Amino acid sequence: MAYSPALDISTVGDSFEEAKDRFDQAVKLFFEEIIEAGTIDQVLSDLGWQRINKKYQPPVVVANQTQNFCFPTPIN
Repeated sequence: MAYSPALDISTVGDSFEEAKDRFDQAVKLFFEEIIEAGTIDQVLSDLGWQRINKKYQPPVVVANQTQNFCFPTPIN
């Protein structure tokens, strides 16, 4: 699984390389769409980005944690 909290984009693959390739494609499509729609400032601002000196600065991740969980599954 690949995930970017700065863009709120995630994807999966059967291998590391497949997940990476899919993630690269998702990021490219994300930026193509918001640029084409003319909403780049609004979308990135909503995601916590700041525009400083004509450059976008991503939000700073202050913590990173993985949580494991279990859930019951029906037995047939």
